[in-house]
Amino acid sequence: MNNDNAIRRAQVYGFLAEAFLYPRDNWTEDIGLVTDIVRALGWIDVRLALPAASFTELQAAFRHTFGIAGSLCYETEYGLPHEYRQSQEMADIAGFYRAFGFQVGGQRRERPDHVAVELEFVHALALKEAYALETGIPEQLEICQAAQSKFLQDHLGRWIALFAQSVAHNAPDSLYAALAQFTADFVQADAERLGVSLDAPQLSDVQHTPFDPDFSCADCAVAGLGEQGFIRAADIG
Repeated sequence: MNNDNAIRRAQVYGFLAEAFLYPRDNWTEDIGLVTDIVRALGWIDVRLALPAASFTELQAAFRHTFGIAGSLCYETEYGLPHEYRQSQEMADIAGFYRAFGFQVGGQRRERPDHVAVELEFVHALALKEAYALETGIPEQLEICQAAQSKFLQDHLGRWIALFAQSVAHNAPDSLYAALAQFTADFVQADAERLGVSLDAPQLSDVQHTPFDPDFSCADCAVAGLGEQGFIRAADIG
């Protein structure tokens, strides 16, 4: 992969990460640009085709889609057989974040298994990959590429298709249903490019993780990773 494509991938992942948080800006205005970036990558034939929406409409769509969906946005709510596995998976995610200096917290705090945070982490890894390509550091390049493959296989790629199915089930007419499907298709194509084979489970075959009344973000393994919050990957050293 050349440096330009690593940057393009980072741009797409960064866009998607912001889009799955409560809107601060009207990201629908950037759809044409994102489509051009994806086309320039050359290895995925998917367009993000969404109707135009005002900022007020976008915020209302977010509340409608995710306000009624409960745990829809969190990886560890999908299909873990026992509630204690939730903490184990959180610890594994925390290990990825910690290894690359990725911090969660701040005013827009989300759990580390939130779809936006996982997308932002891959955005960070893609930027690190671009830096390694630019500076010609093969060891760093290998580490970044291996981390992306492993994180897609074990985490983001494991459940993103289920997430898209959940959004479509809960709010089929929402523009977020189209966004979630595009995200699943992009992650699938990116995984294939990296040589990673992803399972394609159906939502009907997955039971929600049993509820653990003692589970909270304060108890999870990443609670103390930092106070800088949901950060832009460009700030990560």
